[in-house]
Amino acid sequence: MTISLRKARPADAIAIAAVHVAAWRSAYPGILPDRYLANLSVSRQAAHYDAAIRNGTGVTVATAFGQDLPPGSTPRIIGFSTAGRARGGEIGGKRLGEGEVETLYVLDDWRDRGVGRRLMRAAAAHLIEAGCKSAYLWVLRDNPSRWFYQRLGGKPAAEAQIRFAGQMLMQTAFVWDPIERLLAASPQAS
Repeated sequence: MTISLRKARPADAIAIAAVHVAAWRSAYPGILPDRYLANLSVSRQAAHYDAAIRNGTGVTVATAFGQDLPPGSTPRIIGFSTAGRARGGEIGGKRLGEGEVETLYVLDDWRDRGVGRRLMRAAAAHLIEAGCKSAYLWVLRDNPSRWFYQRLGGKPAAEAQIRFAGQMLMQTAFVWDPIERLLAASPQAS
């Protein structure tokens, strides 16, 4: 099996959206309402990611090909990340970072193979290329994958409540300052 990373193309939007929907339905039962998760739409998400790719957001996809896929299969998108200049990220007047990792999703069958680490490093490289010297991301406090970011050297820096899907949820911001700490994160599986 071979996993490679590349910049996303508009033609990838549907596959990216399918990963997004599958990852949310896997990670958020009991956190987000079942009805909300059931109503997630690949086509709505695809429109969002198509626009992001066309507008220059740093969207990186992880593709797999080889023996883990059916014979004759074309490379399959198994995960992705998005990153860009901070969309806000101020808590109490203090800026969390210059760049933001907006999303990171990997299909369940492809986790624990180093894909998430590689995607986070790609996000950091994109942010450095955009001139960012620090980075942050928000993760729901009840997300079972939140510890992954600490293992990558992210420091919990803030908590905030957000209203999402009709309910109040706590989220935690993880910060990498300087951003090189994220870029240096080990590419080995976590």
